[in-house]
Amino acid sequence: MSTAAPPGFRFYPTEDELIGFFLRHKLDRRRESDIARVIPVADVYTVDPWRLPSMAGEACRADGEQWFFFCPRQAREAHGGRPTRTTPSGYWKATGSPSFVFSSAENNPALGVKRTMAFYRGRAPTGTKTEWKLNEYRALADHPGGAASLTSLIFHSEFSVCRVYTNSGCVRAFDRRPVGGARTVAPALASSFDGDSSVLRRSAGGEVDDSYMACVPECV
Repeated sequence: MSTAAPPGFRFYPTEDELIGFFLRHKLDRRRESDIARVIPVADVYTVDPWRLPSMAGEACRADGEQWFFFCPRQAREAHGGRPTRTTPSGYWKATGSPSFVFSSAENNPALGVKRTMAFYRGRAPTGTKTEWKLNEYRALADHPGGAASLTSLIFHSEFSVCRVYTNSGCVRAFDRRPVGGARTVAPALASSFDGDSSVLRRSAGGEVDDSYMACVPECV
């Protein structure tokens, strides 16, 4: 049975859920077949971004705006070197500064660190910036206490989770859910994660309320 969402629905996890549920499950090797159908493994830094949508998981393959992948750590990075971010047509370049991603739990612990990349056609440093962007999320091995600095953190580095997207002109923030409108889950996709309260929650009436897929109105 297909796990693709019906028309009007899309895979729309929060940053909290990307790290706290999907990436943690991947790193802990739990429910691997279910997770792989939703977010596959791909070395996104070596593939031209316009090729990535066809490589995405069932939940967002047809999405015209964003796609999710687990990116394995490169061998040179594991040995202390700098990762390669060069593709056949260009390269990924970091923009801005890394920032913490915090849990929605009561004490708001830091779950991981987010870094944003932009894709440039051509070769550095004279490449031309494109509309393709990427958010890379890495999970922390431990919750930092006090005023921890990004340079002193210890990461779970086997995989990161990446959101590849294009600028759509929409002002919707990625880590917010749309307000209003009915929300539900495709039955076949929901059954894959039934029982995980961090992903599927039930309303007072007993109906399944999704935490990782939402009905998102089109931007105008």
